[in-house]
Amino acid sequence: MKVILMMALTLDGRIGKGDAHFVDWSGSEDKKLFVAVTRRAGALIMGSKTYDTIGKPLPDRCNIVMTRTPDNRHSQPPQLIFTAQSPESILLDLSKAGYHEVVLAGGTMINTLFARRGLVDEVIVTISPLIFGRGLALFADDVAMELELLQSKPLADGRIMARYRVVVTHEAPEREETRRRRSPWKRKRRHR
Repeated sequence: MKVILMMALTLDGRIGKGDAHFVDWSGSEDKKLFVAVTRRAGALIMGSKTYDTIGKPLPDRCNIVMTRTPDNRHSQPPQLIFTAQSPESILLDLSKAGYHEVVLAGGTMINTLFARRGLVDEVIVTISPLIFGRGLALFADDVAMELELLQSKPLADGRIMARYRVVVTHEAPEREETRRRRSPWKRKRRHR
């Protein structure tokens, strides 16, 4: 199963000003690209805050919404599924259903959840000539990846589309403030 992370972001790496900030600033070419890639994949995964911002399932695609409280939501299979499953379980279910790729559509916490587990294969970003100064980042602070540029393309209004292959996902170095807060008798689990 190929996982494609697809996001619009500002020059300072923000995907939005806040949880409820609708992406109406990414341009029409970005929107057309998003529709084409998500329809080709046939399925997309997003968090509940991203879904709430959109407000409805995207047509002609399986919309999987990750939430801690799926029982409080109303799924409409196969177009709309609310789930608390792990990323690995979701990907396994999609694969069993015949999907070969899926688009990861955010937000920050969902992107981070998949990236930390090394499940992102490709990243497509549309960079808009904006600076928000603060807001939601593409990932949380503790994600580190090496990428290989596969394609870049100028879009209208000074925007740029860049497509990358994920070469490797690293365990990011722990931040100093996190080390200080951690209890001295709890050790961090190491993944091998």
